[in-house]
Amino acid sequence: MRDLNYELKQLCHRNRDGSYGTQRDRERVLDRIANQLHELGYRHMGAVSLKSKHVERLVERWKVEGLTAGTIKNRMAELRWWAEKIGKQKVVARDNVHYGIGKRQHVTNVSKARELTSGDLSKISDAYTRISLELQVAFGLRRGESIKIRPEWADRGDRLVLKDTWTKGGREREIPIRNEEQRRVLDEAKRLAGRGSLIPADKRYVEQLRRFEYQCAKAGTHRVHGHRHQYAQTRYRELTGWVAPAAGGPRSKELTPAQREIDHAARLTISTELGHQREQISAIYLGR
Repeated sequence: MRDLNYELKQLCHRNRDGSYGTQRDRERVLDRIANQLHELGYRHMGAVSLKSKHVERLVERWKVEGLTAGTIKNRMAELRWWAEKIGKQKVVARDNVHYGIGKRQHVTNVSKARELTSGDLSKISDAYTRISLELQVAFGLRRGESIKIRPEWADRGDRLVLKDTWTKGGREREIPIRNEEQRRVLDEAKRLAGRGSLIPADKRYVEQLRRFEYQCAKAGTHRVHGHRHQYAQTRYRELTGWVAPAAGGPRSKELTPAQREIDHAARLTISTELGHQREQISAIYLGR
């Protein structure tokens, strides 16, 4: 392992900011950046060697590779984290505009929804992974939430309550239990977990997350975040009476004033149920 890769790995291990998933992703991104700096000709760098020229060369490379603005911004966030940890914050400009990085394109009106079929589930041998996937579909849960959840505690009869320690951003939220399928999935999760979570008693969260990832990869069940998109689009149709723009429904500009009010209220509801605080974020799931 090259010096820079090793030192960045150690920097990540000494500074465990964020959730396990955030830490893991950061380490992977910084390892990739270290490799790219080596390929760009910077062969004898250490973690404290970061300079403005390195950042500029990386951004140039990413643009040539055709990476999206969102991907580049994610990498810039990790570069800023690196610079902060070594006390060289000024090495990376505070505004991405400085590097000519454009705005993220959140609204594509292309559906990313993914249905979970019985065929998909039949390929999953781990019962905990299988029920976590079903909870993602039924309640629009994030992957981590569907693993950390304690179903018996969360079940309040007419709603599912998620503890702040299970959720991204540490915000407790409630999701209505609206149909028999949700009740079936939740009851099955309760039978499996007992009074505990969907992390087996002999495993830690990280170990079950890895098992989840392995099971899904082995079964070819990719894009599990698409289950949240499917949940959002199903809820949108329930609340409005028409299909979401991302699924082929009318765009906002085609709605009547009365329909726009219904659309706005539905988006607020869905954003809240998904654990977001802004109505605008619903466009990622529903289109606009």
